[in-house]
Amino acid sequence: MDLPVLRDGIPAILLLVGGIALLIGAIRALARRRRDRRFGAYVGSDTRGASLTLRSERWRMVGRPDLLRRLPDGRIVPIELKSRESPADRPSFSHQVQVWAYCALLEESTGRPPPYGVIRYGDGREWGVPWGPAERAELWRLRSTVAAPYDGRASPSSGRCFRCRYRPICPDRFDRTARR
Repeated sequence: MDLPVLRDGIPAILLLVGGIALLIGAIRALARRRRDRRFGAYVGSDTRGASLTLRSERWRMVGRPDLLRRLPDGRIVPIELKSRESPADRPSFSHQVQVWAYCALLEESTGRPPPYGVIRYGDGREWGVPWGPAERAELWRLRSTVAAPYDGRASPSSGRCFRCRYRPICPDRFDRTARR
């Protein structure tokens, strides 16, 4: 006979749990909004398809950062969102290069270099990626290397060649080049 009482209490419990979940979500949203006000206002977002496509003839690049934030001094900072968890020690080099590319595109588009870019991982951790003369030079070096015509030579490595399906017939595979 206690079953009807239990059934009447279930909606109240569900309502309480739902209210707590809403409260936690609201607190997180307020904290995120406060952080965003402190570090600058969002001016563009590719997450909703409203971001500005940046183009550079000089760099011969096109890109669309996930988020753009305007700092209090007027400069715009790119933010790259990654769904994976943050690495323990530092972001991967490829993620840094991607942010450098956005910084270069913003610099050319706005005429003002951003002081840094940001990589935000799925666990909420953010990494600042500096943007200055050294990073600009490294990006230009990488861009020039990529733009060079392909000379047809492979760059064998044990990891790459081991997984390659053409390994049995490849003249440049790692085990052959290691013997030379």
